[in-house]
Amino acid sequence: MDGKILITVGRQIGSGGLQVARMVAEHFGIELYDKNLLMITARESGIASEFFAKQDERPSALGRFVRFLGIGGPVYSDSGEFSDVGNLSGDGLFALQSTVINRIADNGSGVFVGRCADYVLRDRPELFSVFITADEEYRIGRVMERENLTNEEARRFIESSERKRASYYNYYTFKKWGDSSSYDLCLNTSRFGLEKTANLIAGLYEESRR
Repeated sequence: MDGKILITVGRQIGSGGLQVARMVAEHFGIELYDKNLLMITARESGIASEFFAKQDERPSALGRFVRFLGIGGPVYSDSGEFSDVGNLSGDGLFALQSTVINRIADNGSGVFVGRCADYVLRDRPELFSVFITADEEYRIGRVMERENLTNEEARRFIESSERKRASYYNYYTFKKWGDSSSYDLCLNTSRFGLEKTANLIAGLYEESRR
């Protein structure tokens, strides 16, 4: 396929969204960006990757009101370079990561998983944003197997993880995580399976570019 390809994938815990995103990336022969974004951002900023991992997909503790008043302290200089590690908050980490996502998009194609990439890249005409969901029992079963948990433990794990994920997304995008109006396409893997879901995404993206 000619031209730049930018696909973002949001996903419910246990839906298989990461696996679907990987299949889509393999279909197009392009890079998948998930937790490796943390390593790239850490390398480019000179900040320890452990610091990014600790704050990954967590909203700022300062809150929106403080954020927009600019009380959190400087993060960037006028040149756009990172300037004040001591004042680096969740918002600063988000800004750094967003810069990396945009730089990757400037230079080529990619499939981006989570990290509000659909919002960060929202003004790019090539963007195709997807949300992967699945029935609750399907997701619980996958998490039970993956994490070696009981049914109830898996249910609590999903609820806790998705509260954090939704809080992060809603905080930085002013949209609602998982709401169909926030995405170009929403698909249920418990209905279609992982491979067919990936094929649907790839096919619809190709169709949208014709």
